[in-house]
Amino acid sequence: MIHYTSPLSDRYASKEMSYLFSPRFKYVTWRKLWVALARAQKKLGLPITDAQIASLASAVETIDLAKAAHYEMTFRHDVMAHIHEFGDQCPEARGIIHLGATSCFVTDNADVIQMQSGLLLLQMKIVQVVRQLSHFAKKHADLPCLSYTHMQSAQPTTVGKRACLWIQDLLLDLRDLHHLLSGVRFLGVKGATGTQASFLSLFDGDSKKVDQLEQLIAEEMGFTRLFSVTGQTYTRKQDTQIAGALAGLAASSHKFATDLRLLAHLKEIEEPFSQTQVGSSAMPYKRNPMRSERICGLARFAISLSENAYYTEATQWLERTLDDSANRRLYLPEMFLAVDGILNLLCNVTNGLIVHPAIIHKHLQEEIPFLATENILMEATSRGKDRQVVHERLRAHSLAASAEIKDHGRPCDLLERIAQDSTIGLSSQEITKCADSHHLIGRADTQVHTFLEQEVSPVLAFYKDLPPYEPCIQR
Repeated sequence: MIHYTSPLSDRYASKEMSYLFSPRFKYVTWRKLWVALARAQKKLGLPITDAQIASLASAVETIDLAKAAHYEMTFRHDVMAHIHEFGDQCPEARGIIHLGATSCFVTDNADVIQMQSGLLLLQMKIVQVVRQLSHFAKKHADLPCLSYTHMQSAQPTTVGKRACLWIQDLLLDLRDLHHLLSGVRFLGVKGATGTQASFLSLFDGDSKKVDQLEQLIAEEMGFTRLFSVTGQTYTRKQDTQIAGALAGLAASSHKFATDLRLLAHLKEIEEPFSQTQVGSSAMPYKRNPMRSERICGLARFAISLSENAYYTEATQWLERTLDDSANRRLYLPEMFLAVDGILNLLCNVTNGLIVHPAIIHKHLQEEIPFLATENILMEATSRGKDRQVVHERLRAHSLAASAEIKDHGRPCDLLERIAQDSTIGLSSQEITKCADSHHLIGRADTQVHTFLEQEVSPVLAFYKDLPPYEPCIQR
């Protein structure tokens, strides 16, 4: 029988992220938590032997998933199934596995470990995208291009300045991930309703030892921050914060990919396209921006998944209900895998952006006569002309020239019309100077260099020890 498999793990996400949310990683983490619990309990005086701990530690990686699944069919309880399977491998330690704990000791703490590891992987990939886009922005800092407001031609910007807008969004996402990673909290050992009653009983009412137990386990699992108060689970508010950051990253990625798809339509900037790549099964000439389209598709999916986190947080009854379990099994892995797939594509696309300066220049020249009217207005006014009169003459000439283009397909003659208008009073040479594209980009090129130096460089320096990432995009 062939079973359904998720396209996220089969096609889009990296092997590293897929492994983090695999059954094996999860259940190995459960066992590590049980070992940490037993080790801390022994250190604090409970009757647990070194031999029992050694037995548990030696079996952490040797999980029989089929046997655990069989147990789960009997017990209808995944944690109990794995306790029994672990105990079968370590019979001398069977009686001290999960001592005093409730299921959320392994499930919630493992979820936090998975998400923390996933955030670190995503952080590395965002940094790589920012590195690549910063090189691109610097290279094209002063390459003038049309900008668009309302998807209509507007004052020119530069290719590098547009790239800085993409980078800025990603820097904000990177800041969110850094904040999350610096503050993500471990559940610790809280017991069935968060009161730690079972652990207090184990230590004969010694509250200090309960605190020490929690700290010892957290430190062994790599955490310095714990929730001080919980119900049976840690507050799902933490999940909403993580989901919100991932949805924000997906939105930034969608914005970039949408911009690139629009620019590909204009033939100005394109994503990489391999020699053997097929754009369409029907139209051999096609060169579709399929990676950018895939980014948008995955981004919409990731954004939609974030709603689950808010619904789950909102519907946690009192100390906990179980209706979050099935939902979180679905959306947490899928969200991380979807965003990972997005960043794999971003790493690939931003490393090979193709710029076509000639077509960019052509589009700019087609619109410059209209865009130059503001400069012409200011130049004429500075020479003593009445601003309102000149404005009206420029408006009339612009409408007439536009009608010639749209209704008859004729070349733009706006600058010639303006040069012949004595009311405006500027020569052809003066008008041509006003229409120089480098006089129309304002401070765009300067803004690029300032932004890269003052905002991007310090961030990249902070993450300088993160290794470069080269995704394997096969489809």
